[in-house]
Amino acid sequence: MGNYRFILSGGGTGGHIYPAIAIANELKERYPEAEFLFVGAKDRMEMEKVPQAGYKIEGLWISGLQRKLTLKNIMFPIKLISSLIKARNIVAKFKPHAVIGTGGFASGPLLKVASQKGIPCILQEQNSFAGITNKLLSKKAQTICVAYDGMEVFFPADKIVKTGNPVRSDLVENRSVAKEAVEFFGLDVNKTTLLVLGGSLGARRINQLIEQKLEFFETFDLQVIWQCGKLYYESYKKYDSNKIKVLPFLDRMDYAYSAADIIISRAGAGSVSELCIAGKPAIFIPSPNVAEDHQTKNAEALVKENAALMIKEKDLENEFEPFFSDVYISKSKQEELANNIKRLALPRATKHIVDQIEKLLKAS
Repeated sequence: MGNYRFILSGGGTGGHIYPAIAIANELKERYPEAEFLFVGAKDRMEMEKVPQAGYKIEGLWISGLQRKLTLKNIMFPIKLISSLIKARNIVAKFKPHAVIGTGGFASGPLLKVASQKGIPCILQEQNSFAGITNKLLSKKAQTICVAYDGMEVFFPADKIVKTGNPVRSDLVENRSVAKEAVEFFGLDVNKTTLLVLGGSLGARRINQLIEQKLEFFETFDLQVIWQCGKLYYESYKKYDSNKIKVLPFLDRMDYAYSAADIIISRAGAGSVSELCIAGKPAIFIPSPNVAEDHQTKNAEALVKENAALMIKEKDLENEFEPFFSDVYISKSKQEELANNIKRLALPRATKHIVDQIEKLLKAS
């Protein structure tokens, strides 16, 4: 049967949206006649990103609970009831054969309703510290695809399958050579290249750090590809030169990773998975402003394997220069980190997740 109907739900951040899109693309590859519907939160970025990827999306009036008493918290029960009613209508009308949740608050009502109706449900958890929505849904899901070991502390062990996180296909199939990649950015193939990643919107503290350390990098004769994010580009574009490439975002991540000798990055689940595939020495500066401090936990999982280094934001002032100098000077350390991080890569994650969905379809 090729005319399956799939609902994919997840959002709020790129870390939940892009895995859902990658899974949909792989399902579409296998089942060209299938129908797809995404369900997200009304006012979040998925309402823009999913249609751009060519899929229909319905929005629920849902948001998370705040840590302190706010109007949003008072509205939460009303939003939840409204979302459950709309989710029930969506499921009844679309009649999916399977529902896939990738985290984020919108997936909660949708998967709860689907599981109550006996529709096969699969969860995909990107982080090493499970999100609250996926933890709540785990009892009802048939399969939970994870990227890290030790997830039994959050989920029923018999439902867990370690697949890894979906990453964009151009990185998995990346055949670009370093020389071609460096030249793409107009840089010198004979110099060491530092790649700085703060996510598509940018990371304020990382941008401040790089601005402060430009003279320090100059002492190493380093060249820099600095993805500062679209929110910050106007502030930092003045530093663009023949040795420093300042970009709001990177269209060619495959070239960026190929050109890099050392990478400084946030530690979102998607970034960590991509860096494992890139196989380059990485210094993580986790965002402290995310739910359950999951970026720090993602980074720590790699540090424990001697596959990456980490500096917390609060330690940057005192520790960054000696820390970076040690990595830059020691080629053996760079090699060790690169080899170890590459060993953690799971490049076939999207295919493995869709294999699990197919298993559920055959069993239902």
